[in-house]
Amino acid sequence: MKKQILLLASLIISTIAMAQVKPSFGIRAGVTSSKMSGEAVNNLQNLLDFSGGMVSTNNRQGFFAGGYAAIPISDIISIEPAAYYSQKGYELKGSLNLKGVEFLGANAKAKLNSHYIDIPVVVKANLSGFQIFAGPQFSYLLNADVKTTAGVLGFNLLNNKLDATNQFNKTDFAITGGVGYQITRSINVMASYDHGLAKADANKNLNSYNRSFKVGLGMSF
Repeated sequence: MKKQILLLASLIISTIAMAQVKPSFGIRAGVTSSKMSGEAVNNLQNLLDFSGGMVSTNNRQGFFAGGYAAIPISDIISIEPAAYYSQKGYELKGSLNLKGVEFLGANAKAKLNSHYIDIPVVVKANLSGFQIFAGPQFSYLLNADVKTTAGVLGFNLLNNKLDATNQFNKTDFAITGGVGYQITRSINVMASYDHGLAKADANKNLNSYNRSFKVGLGMSF
């Protein structure tokens, strides 16, 4: 992982050194939709199929926010390093409806909430306002927790929160890519997909990886 960090740092430094114009800076924020993927999650999904739909998996909805720099290297191509606080995770939902007394349905939820600093460095092409970009992304885990809740008839029967930070790797590496559009000289929108390449499990025993979508609004200065 140290090699990836050094590669990102050297890419940013060399790009700034080669740039013929000064970089511009901006801020960006938006929403995220994340999940875990891999053999471990697939095995869990196979077990859930036997529940007859009473238990389902869902993406965890969150947000991201941070800043970026746009470093032009030609009229069309630029390098864009960024740093974002980003929420990721996974969610399980379950319900138990008894025939004839559906109003007694018990709802349970287990949500993995993970908080990362994402540092993508992408190559971006700007084609008359339409943008396409891709590149590597290094992520650092700030903390993670699992929250479980359950209720019947509107009463909260369970509400627990467990620190799970030590169960996950502190660092992650991904490939990110997406599209955007420059609405005005200072306002832009983007949509991207982060495909994690490093095992999220701290012991690396389980093949589980982060997957995340981002949709955001940016403002350049």
